[in-house]
Amino acid sequence: MFAVIVMLALLVGGPALAADVVVKDAATLQIGNVTYRLDGIDASELDQRCINEFADPSACGVETRDAVVKLIAGRAVSCRDLGPDPMFNGRRVGACTIAGDSLGLSQRLVQAGLALNADSKGRFAADEAKAKDERLSLWKGCFVAPTSFRRWDKTAPLLGAACRDDRKTAMLDVMFPDMPPAPDGCTIKGKLAKRARLTGNVGVYQLRGCPSYASLEKPNRWFCSEDDAKAAGFRRAYNCRAGAKR
Repeated sequence: MFAVIVMLALLVGGPALAADVVVKDAATLQIGNVTYRLDGIDASELDQRCINEFADPSACGVETRDAVVKLIAGRAVSCRDLGPDPMFNGRRVGACTIAGDSLGLSQRLVQAGLALNADSKGRFAADEAKAKDERLSLWKGCFVAPTSFRRWDKTAPLLGAACRDDRKTAMLDVMFPDMPPAPDGCTIKGKLAKRARLTGNVGVYQLRGCPSYASLEKPNRWFCSEDDAKAAGFRRAYNCRAGAKR
């Protein structure tokens, strides 16, 4: 019955309802077999690194994911399907709302300093400005925009109250480390590669058991599943067989 509800929601653009929601990262929810990217925002990837207000490295991607889990607090979430996500393969764009909340989840996250406004019309620009002024969540530390992190852009501007221009190089080294630590349960290594663009991808991923897994000592990204890696635009390494461990 649930699968039928989700399918009908996709066909008619209505809300998909679920009491059980898997929060994959701060902007990605899985409801049944459908994965939604929250509309109008840009939020930290699960493997993203930041600097906290005490100038220490922080696993901001995990922290913002956990904050979204706490915000939802086991309540039902409804998502109005807005169509295929143009940036993340296999994802749908969703306008999602927590049961009993009059505001959308995207706006709530921007208000809480857990995401940036990414709406072309600036729907959440005022919410972002207020969160920045009040130094909420990400804004009390130092970070780069998630879009910059995905591109592994070491020239990205620093955001947040704890950023220091005189330490910009050192701070960017923390956010883009040579050997980024993997979030718990995320063992798939991703490496940005120009050659992958020939197949319409941004990089290549390696599973445990792949011939080149151990030798890939400086991955750019970590993924928890092949679905997540593919959604981010990575393809499996050609020398990695289907039987490799995940």
